[in-house]
Amino acid sequence: MDFELIGRDARSSARAGKLTTDHGDIETPIFMPVGTAGTVKAVHQRELKNDIQAQIILGNTYHLYLRPGTGILEAAGGLHRFNGWDKPILTDSGGYQVYSLSARRKLTEEGVTFQSHIDGSRHKFTPERVMEIQRSIGADIIMAFDECTPYPCDYQYADKSLTITNHWLDRCFNHLETVPPLYGHKQSLFPIVQGSTFRDLRIKSAEYVASKGADGNAIGGLSVGEPHEIMYEMTELVCGILPQDKPRYLMGVGTPANILESIALGIDMFDCVMPTRNGRNGMLFTSEGIINIKNEKWKDDFSPIDENGLIFVDSQYSKAYLRHLFAAKEMLGSMVASLHNLGFYLWLVKEARKHIIAGDFSIWKDQMVPKLANRR
Repeated sequence: MDFELIGRDARSSARAGKLTTDHGDIETPIFMPVGTAGTVKAVHQRELKNDIQAQIILGNTYHLYLRPGTGILEAAGGLHRFNGWDKPILTDSGGYQVYSLSARRKLTEEGVTFQSHIDGSRHKFTPERVMEIQRSIGADIIMAFDECTPYPCDYQYADKSLTITNHWLDRCFNHLETVPPLYGHKQSLFPIVQGSTFRDLRIKSAEYVASKGADGNAIGGLSVGEPHEIMYEMTELVCGILPQDKPRYLMGVGTPANILESIALGIDMFDCVMPTRNGRNGMLFTSEGIINIKNEKWKDDFSPIDENGLIFVDSQYSKAYLRHLFAAKEMLGSMVASLHNLGFYLWLVKEARKHIIAGDFSIWKDQMVPKLANRR
């Protein structure tokens, strides 16, 4: 995998780049729609490719391991062939899902034993097993197995967790060398910076991750309940340590305003379930702020979803019609809202890229952020 820097912002750490994989190029900054179980909820592959021009999507090791299982994926020829997506794919290692199943798992230095949320069956993830599973899935970018610490947590817990995460990272790299790719394309392993909200632990983790010389690096353990100011502080600290010539991925972030502020700190890649999850619940992101389309105020508003002419779905869908779909509990409402939100996120990072290259990103960002947080 190759990463080329195309441009930088003079007043911030924002940068524009191009990430090259065997399944195609990715222009950064980029937002990656989340397809946890091999599909982006309520959105067709054709719409991802043609309507909103997604360049990369995510799958999740935990969920794909449980269902459909690695046997099915290998028989299909990997996730790309199984779901028909011929562009890049990134897989999360399952560490976050194991974190979220705290009542169903037992963590040791060896790995994590957990119960399936589907049928209660017991399974064990070790760094070695997670690498094998991600070989079976066949994503272009795969993530190291880590522990995501909760917020808040005490220093002793975060320190012990980081020691385990670093040990697991070594085991991931070592084992990956013994398990070749299955489908004829390269897979790049990204380490994950942890350390909770403690500056010295974040520095320690970022330095250790940087020393691995990986194709790219990720920042985890943020956007788990901490104030945005702390998230930005930790992100800026880590970006100052991670290599300048490698892509940086901030995991699980976030709102449109979070994304622009994090781009300014030097982040290149983002993912979040917010566009689709919130869309299915009637929350729409627009260039003038956030809309709850279920509110009665929109029942006779026949203007487009985004009044500034940003159209990511068929222009016939007015606010009034979309509200009607939600009121009638029609599936099309969730589909339109999800696709609109994903289209808006992808438009936002494309605009950020344009302004970085043009040299006025900081000015544009400072104008956009207040509008994006406005609730209409």
